[in-house]
Amino acid sequence: MKPASEPAAESEVIRVGQSSAIPLDPAYESLLTRLEALSLEPGFRLQRELALGRALRPYVEYARRLPIAPLPEEVALATLYLYADFFPEDGQLDLIEQLRDVIETHVPQEERDWLDPLHHSYMDLLEIRAIGPEGGLLALRSLGDGKEFDVPAGAFSRSVAPGQVLLTRLLRRPALTLFAGPSVVLSAANARTVLETTQDWRREMEAAAGSFELGEWEEFAKRYGYMLMWQVAQARLGLLIQSETGIRYATAKGEPLLYALAFYEHHEPRFLADGLGGMKDCQPEAAEAGRPKSWVQRDAGGAVVARLVLTRTQLFVECDSSERLDGLKHRLASTFGFSLRFLGESAALPAHEFRWEAVDLTKDGPPTRSVVVPVEEEHRLLSAFLDSAYLEWADRPSPALGSHTPRHAAASPATRDLVAGLIAQMERDDPASRRTGKPGYDYNRLRAHVGLPEVRP
Repeated sequence: MKPASEPAAESEVIRVGQSSAIPLDPAYESLLTRLEALSLEPGFRLQRELALGRALRPYVEYARRLPIAPLPEEVALATLYLYADFFPEDGQLDLIEQLRDVIETHVPQEERDWLDPLHHSYMDLLEIRAIGPEGGLLALRSLGDGKEFDVPAGAFSRSVAPGQVLLTRLLRRPALTLFAGPSVVLSAANARTVLETTQDWRREMEAAAGSFELGEWEEFAKRYGYMLMWQVAQARLGLLIQSETGIRYATAKGEPLLYALAFYEHHEPRFLADGLGGMKDCQPEAAEAGRPKSWVQRDAGGAVVARLVLTRTQLFVECDSSERLDGLKHRLASTFGFSLRFLGESAALPAHEFRWEAVDLTKDGPPTRSVVVPVEEEHRLLSAFLDSAYLEWADRPSPALGSHTPRHAAASPATRDLVAGLIAQMERDDPASRRTGKPGYDYNRLRAHVGLPEVRP
């Protein structure tokens, strides 16, 4: 699929039914081929780009930030909008009117018979009320105006279910109503959201104009059917965001990854240890020899979802989500007040690939997704966090130094060794070393900032 900013290749849009199991009449498909060729004429190419760009505009905007492309069905519907709804902005006739006026090339009558049904078709949201046993006949009802249709769907009927909604357009002939091309299939809830947001936009437009000039549903959908496509694109983006925010990040061992981080300095380790021990939902963790004290929160399954690590001069808070981190930060502030000095936080998500297959418009929400984060990425997150936290450390008052700045304390012979010992303690308690076995920060940078000599292993 081409990016939304580039119209799909000709082979993708000449047969707008190729991505669907819905059968199309051969004469109608031949007509679509003629319209496609006409739209690619040099004199019409700019108008074609305007039409496709309008119908797929959200994807042009998203492409600047997200690797998102329209569904094949959306591209086909945009192409049908070009053929049937778009009025050129340069004064030309629309494509169907131009095809009617063609005299150089013979257009068979069986193709001409489809011109009016296509010209009068419009985008619609059609609820599937029932599916017939023969020929896959779908009983449909428009969510816009309540009109009902019985439409043969062939093999497509086996991939949908009553209650689902189709964003599509119909060809209405005197004896038969048919699909004009593919459909985007939506759940009832997603379709309701698409309809409501479109109707809200419609009411805003009418209020601004001071009249109900957009007319009945059929007239509105004919002129502004691309608004339904915009809202479908917005629904896809919304599901992607839900999918991303609901990801469960895990370590290679299958444990929750504690990527949401906060960092404090203090000078009251015994007071803080007593307070943390009194938090009912935090249990002390068995500490290895030489390791600082820590407390953990566990979920219903016993997995660690938060850890608080207390060293002689620092407190690290590590959580599996930014929401949990915010909750713990508020509790720490109310419990310990000015005994803790906040140094920084980070809730940067681990690097991972977007997975559009997790976005299914036929479902009311995205599925739960788990991403295993390699230790290299975990180390990168911790290293970036420490880089930020220690950026101005040398010039910030330190509780462990009697509220003097490390730079000022290191300049005095009386406290110079105290600063050196403090940095050495921070280096031993490095959280990246504890979690990944590799330091996340070069503490000689801090020594250089305050004028102390480097220390090499």
